[in-house]
Amino acid sequence: MTDTAIRERDGLAPAWRELEAQTHVKLRTIDSERHYRSMVAFMNELLDTVGDQEAHPLIGLLDIVTAFVDEYEDRHVEIPDAAPAAVLRFLMKQHDLRQADLAENFGSQSNVSEVLSGKREINARQARSLAARFGVSPAVFI
Repeated sequence: MTDTAIRERDGLAPAWRELEAQTHVKLRTIDSERHYRSMVAFMNELLDTVGDQEAHPLIGLLDIVTAFVDEYEDRHVEIPDAAPAAVLRFLMKQHDLRQADLAENFGSQSNVSEVLSGKREINARQARSLAARFGVSPAVFI
């Protein structure tokens, strides 16, 4: 490794400490329920900021945080494998909702219908909105 590469790598430590200070969450493998809740809250903040902008400067950070949350949920949270539309159908039935009741979450009733029929995927903004409405992680809709 060259001296320049070593100096560049060594310069990352202060930047990493500053990033963690700004995020108020440890950006590493989740090690507790409390850490998980903090990471999910941070993921939701990033989703609010990034939305569905694939070119947003924070999309990489969102991907990393989502990977940590997914990995923790795979180990500790019993979430049955289900397509986002199936999860939505289940939650609608559980809460006794119709497509019209979700129009504001999707922009229109026809968008709800297209998601439920598999013609359209749930985007990041819709996932955030649905997660807040049903009290679940946005990850179940993505």
